[in-house]
Amino acid sequence: MRTIGLLLLAAGLTPTRGAGVDTLLKGLEEHYNSAKTLQADFVQTYTNRGRKTTEKGALYLRKPGRMRWQYTSPAGKLWVSDGEFVYSYDPDEKRVEKSKLKDAGDLRAPLAFLLGKLNFHEDFRQFESAPEGSDTKITALPKSDKFPYTEVSFVASPNFTIKRLWVKGADGSLMDYVFDNEKKDPLLTDALFKFKAPPDVAVVDTSKVN
Repeated sequence: MRTIGLLLLAAGLTPTRGAGVDTLLKGLEEHYNSAKTLQADFVQTYTNRGRKTTEKGALYLRKPGRMRWQYTSPAGKLWVSDGEFVYSYDPDEKRVEKSKLKDAGDLRAPLAFLLGKLNFHEDFRQFESAPEGSDTKITALPKSDKFPYTEVSFVASPNFTIKRLWVKGADGSLMDYVFDNEKKDPLLTDALFKFKAPPDVAVVDTSKVN
């Protein structure tokens, strides 16, 4: 593992065990775990080996396990979960990949708050914090070095919403999510979480692969 501790100190982060951060973590768990539906705008930036890709759109969530990442840039791109299967659609490649929800690696601990399965102390062993204006930035180190990420950081507001999330991959990559205009428990229809491939699009079904 990298010298994460030195990097955190250089960034001005300090180890935190105080009741204030524990209260914030508990508030975040209660906020997201109690939500039945969620809606937010997002900007997603992926950086790897000096290359950066930025995409954006709207996120819709309904428990259990239903999610829709609807992209406006690139237009038409979709990532939809119906609770059992995940459909990833790239209109430029005219290709859909179907996989089992339980096999979707990016739905693990870093995005657990979206699924209402947030338990910080179950997934992470250490928390560092620093003020970010009226918000708080927290960096968490995973309990296991077998996870595909080495560090997760997020900015939390005083009203227990996550405004930004960084995930450092074990491969050196960085995924950065910025969330805005969050709405808790909006009315979301079944149609949002159903995917039907266009007739001229190839569907690659990996859900049947052992």
